[in-house]
Amino acid sequence: MADTDPDLPRTAQSPAQTGAIPAPRMALLFLVMLVTAAGNTAMQSVMPSIGTALQVEDVWISLAYSWSALLWVVCAPFWARRSDQRGRKAMMALGLSGFIVSFVLCGAVLWAGLSGWLSAFWTLIAFAAARSLYGGFGSAAPPAVQAYVASRTPRAERTQALSLIASSFGLGTVIGPALAPLMVVPFLGLGLTGPFLAFAAIGVVALVLLRWRLPNDEPQYAARGAGVAYSSGTGAPVDPQPTPDTDEAAASEPQGTGTRLTWRDPRLRPWVFAGLIGGHAQAMVLGISGFLVLDRLGLRDTPAEGAGPVGLVLMAGAIATLLAQWGLIPRFNLGPRAATLWGIATAAFGTLVLAIAGDLHLIALGYAIASLGFGLFRPGTTAGTSLAVSRAEQGQASGIVASLAGASYIYAPALGVWLYGYSDWLGFGLIVALCAAVLVHGWFALQSDSALTGEHEPSA
Repeated sequence: MADTDPDLPRTAQSPAQTGAIPAPRMALLFLVMLVTAAGNTAMQSVMPSIGTALQVEDVWISLAYSWSALLWVVCAPFWARRSDQRGRKAMMALGLSGFIVSFVLCGAVLWAGLSGWLSAFWTLIAFAAARSLYGGFGSAAPPAVQAYVASRTPRAERTQALSLIASSFGLGTVIGPALAPLMVVPFLGLGLTGPFLAFAAIGVVALVLLRWRLPNDEPQYAARGAGVAYSSGTGAPVDPQPTPDTDEAAASEPQGTGTRLTWRDPRLRPWVFAGLIGGHAQAMVLGISGFLVLDRLGLRDTPAEGAGPVGLVLMAGAIATLLAQWGLIPRFNLGPRAATLWGIATAAFGTLVLAIAGDLHLIALGYAIASLGFGLFRPGTTAGTSLAVSRAEQGQASGIVASLAGASYIYAPALGVWLYGYSDWLGFGLIVALCAAVLVHGWFALQSDSALTGEHEPSA
């Protein structure tokens, strides 16, 4: 007998089937997020060196990501709603496909630029166009993964479950910078573009495993009777019609609601503000860090040697993120509000350490402390957004979370790098000010953890 889909209400499942996602499925979800995170951080560890080799100003390298981030903001909510209709698996596969194609094209474009086939200007234009495929289609995967987990996890366990998924990004940001220098190989003249093609190949493996091992959840039949109430999981009356006992049939009922969830929803507004402003601070730290390493270690004249030290700093931050998400959140059973406030305060302190750092050791330490803080902050705001709405609205909520993450990268990295280039203290001062704004806002506006994690399900 096939497994029963956990999106069904508890009245339709046995107790043994509710409250947890089987380990093999969770591993696949973890892998989807891991591969994209590792690939993106590997890219970020070599892009400062590529920009220097192309003799391009730092701010233009940061702006090359902006169009992709803008597309992410626009497309993520759309794909999240599509996942309610087409199933989470289909959107995860689409996101991985966008990642693979984007990385192949980005690697080819940068190789042509570094080889002299394209001028620096046209290399950046073509890179931004290729990167936009990730913003447009890669944005389908994260909201689908989050919605899959959120809709299948009890409220009291939601923060830890979403933290586990978030930690896949943390682990990816360890693996990406660790492997990137090893992928900078002279074979076929790939050089600094090697990580792009290598992670595209890894993405193909992940896509095959996802298609092969994750059960299909695409709706196969038209909804009948009280379909929306049946799939809401809120205790509403159950559709009395018999349902075939298969994964596909169980997934055929609609997973969303007829009401469009927006950022302006009063239930979400405090979490949206915290996630957006804190996300800008995080994006600025990430944007500045690679160029900070090149400047303070005197590597501007030898950009190829910068990939290693930048990778070490990013790895230190990634390990600290994993400590937050695998250690601190479950060990202290932190709820959304506590994780958000403690995280943003820690991130502000780490930014101050990074601002005064003059050697590799102190740079890595400051970045690690800031990453530890953001490693608490991100799962906190994600879980808070999820818990603020009903189970039937999880797909749309996950789209809003993904859209917020993209919005943080439209201009914040470029603004941070521009301010840093003008004055170190302007760049870092703005980051600390943003963290302080989130801390004050969150202290007064965010709902208490006891209220959020109670068994009462918010109404749609």
